[in-house]
Amino acid sequence: MSPLADWQITSLCESGMVTPFLPELINPASLDVRLGDMLLIESAESPELVPYPLKRHTVEDPYWLVPGQFVLGHTQEYVRVPNHLSAQFSLKSSRAREAIEHLLAGWIDPGFHGVITLELVNSRQLHRVPLWPGMRIGQLTFFEMSAVPLRGYAETGRYHLAETVEASKG
Repeated sequence: MSPLADWQITSLCESGMVTPFLPELINPASLDVRLGDMLLIESAESPELVPYPLKRHTVEDPYWLVPGQFVLGHTQEYVRVPNHLSAQFSLKSSRAREAIEHLLAGWIDPGFHGVITLELVNSRQLHRVPLWPGMRIGQLTFFEMSAVPLRGYAETGRYHLAETVEASKG
């Protein structure tokens, strides 16, 4: 499997594979994605993750992820992966250099439609790191499948058609 090139990604996005689509998010072999407007965060009151609206935060007034804190977020972009493609989410290197870590659950199967849930952790030991909606959090690399699968994610996946961040369904 070879990654798709910028012009191939652009063509697919212009045909509706990713919405909203901004041409300035295209890289030579990937598409940048931005952090959405909702987090699921830990609470001392419950083991369940609690919804936290991120939309009131900005670059100037970010949500501060404390050292060691785990949150679930999502992409602003809604992705419709055709059955002949798969994709991989990777954290932007700038975010990794700020000590934001993604927990390696970034594979996106053929046929997946929805926002991508992100598992984020602050790896720093002493300092907080900022999060805000719209920050470039990661990138998607798309791959051509050697054949179309017999059953796509629409038939096999638990998070198909997700419109916001979702906790584990087990």
